[in-house]
Amino acid sequence: MKPAFQKKRYFKIGEVSNIAGVEPYVLRFWEKEFKEIKPVRFSSQRLYRYQDIETILEIKKLLYEEGFTVAGAKKQLSSRLRYQSLLKEVKDELQEILDILKKE
Repeated sequence: MKPAFQKKRYFKIGEVSNIAGVEPYVLRFWEKEFKEIKPVRFSSQRLYRYQDIETILEIKKLLYEEGFTVAGAKKQLSSRLRYQSLLKEVKDELQEILDILKKE
C-alpha cells in the first residue's frame, strides 16, 4: 500500500519537513550535498516530488539510523541507485524476452 502523501504531485518544504521528521534547514543542506534531491523551483519556493521524498527518507535512514557520515551516505546512496538502475535494465530485458516468447 502506498503512503497517502504519494497522491499529491508536489510538496512544499514544510510538508516534506513534517513527512521526513527533519527541519527545513536540514532539507536545504541535504539539497546542496546530495545531487539526487532535485526540487522544482517555482518563484522562490522549492516544490518536492514523491521521488525526492523517497530519497530524503533514504538519506535520513543512512545518516540517523545506520550512522553514515554525509560522505559515506553519498557513496552508499550512489551505489544503491546504480544497483536499482541495473536491476531495472535487467527487468526490461527480461520483459522483452518474455514478449518475444509469447509471440511464438
